[in-house]
Amino acid sequence: MPLHADSETASDTPVAPPADAAQHALQQAMQAHGTGRLDTARGLYLQLLAADPRHPDALHLLGVLEAQQGRLERAAELIGQAIAVRPDEAMFHNNMGNVQIERGRAAEAEASYVRAIERDPARLDALNNLGVLLGRRGDVAGAERLLQRVLELAPDFTDARQNLANHLLRAGRPLDAVRQCVDGLVTAPRSTVLRRMLGAAYSTLGMPEAAADVYRQWLAQEPGDPVALHHLQAIVGEQVPERASDAYVSRVFDSFAGSFDAKLSDLSYRAPQHVAEAVARHAGAPGRHLAVLDAGCGTGLCGPLLQPWAAQLSGVDLSEGMLRKAVARAVYDELLHGELVAFLRMRPAAWDLVVSADTLCYFGALEDFAAAAHAALRGPGLLVFTVEAHADADGEPAYRLQQHGRYSHRRSYVEAALRGAGMQPLELQSVVLRMEAGAPVQGWLVSARRAG
Repeated sequence: MPLHADSETASDTPVAPPADAAQHALQQAMQAHGTGRLDTARGLYLQLLAADPRHPDALHLLGVLEAQQGRLERAAELIGQAIAVRPDEAMFHNNMGNVQIERGRAAEAEASYVRAIERDPARLDALNNLGVLLGRRGDVAGAERLLQRVLELAPDFTDARQNLANHLLRAGRPLDAVRQCVDGLVTAPRSTVLRRMLGAAYSTLGMPEAAADVYRQWLAQEPGDPVALHHLQAIVGEQVPERASDAYVSRVFDSFAGSFDAKLSDLSYRAPQHVAEAVARHAGAPGRHLAVLDAGCGTGLCGPLLQPWAAQLSGVDLSEGMLRKAVARAVYDELLHGELVAFLRMRPAAWDLVVSADTLCYFGALEDFAAAAHAALRGPGLLVFTVEAHADADGEPAYRLQQHGRYSHRRSYVEAALRGAGMQPLELQSVVLRMEAGAPVQGWLVSARRAG
């Protein structure tokens, strides 16, 4: 659900010079905002508000800027002030809804989207956003009705097409999802999301060759694309890498950093809670006495859960988009951009506790990670992580790249990789990590201590 940084629909048509200085300053601020010069934009918005504290566009756009930088309380306050000045502006209500989503306030977000649509029944972004929100809360019919309405008004609205296809996949209607993806690719033939969902829908239908063809055609158009290559390898089971490439991981997670927390909430995501419970069992009473690393921290969902044990709390992740979200939680002492194994190797004997929640599902081979964690821990340091699971039975591989693009692991292999690196396993507990397409995703919750 993107936050809109424009007060009017952008156009390539030349516009007459602004009539007064305030309008000129607003246009300058909007241009700076739209091109990522946020400090410049902030200064101009503040100048406008110094001259007119009730300037609705400056209030609204400064609120959008604050939201983009993770200051959500201030964003809601500013956009609320803009609405008080100009209550009939649908865009203001839509962006208030986006901020409320970021704040985890779904009911308030829904009310804001409804108000936007009441003021402008053809407001496509508000219709799309409300459709997504209804789908997340389980209103299947309502979500489909709204997203279909968007596409009736604007058949080339790619975001709505993607959202409808995803909604249909989650509702167990992969054939309908295929139709939406195919229609969407007519107007957006290079949409990464639609191509990935089309492959997923074919896989769900038990049509792996059709799925493979999607990725082969994608690679023919964009040779070496990391997303297409990774999913093709997952489908055909050939040339399977030992871990997902850095390019794949950063591309995927940058692409949905803005909606990551809400999507995981929809899936009853439990990995951070499982990790925190294991830390409580094995790290002793909270006391802010440990140097803690959140390896693959994402948007920082684990951060508040780990903070009670942390004298120093650090996070590292490959996705810059995810790290920007983690900054907004204001719980980490440092956040760094990088690949977690390489980072662990750079910090020998630095940590008392290393955790990794649902990051190692993008690793097949675990030996390098286990060795790097052993080297980065000090004393009898504690390692806690989750991986996805498959049966620990004769004939099963140590790890498998599943068709959805994540790896699953055999329990005995996880334990062997830890022991081989000098770690002493404490527990390997079977847990449900989240729900996906109505089914539980099984995983291993793993705790180990550094030995020697």
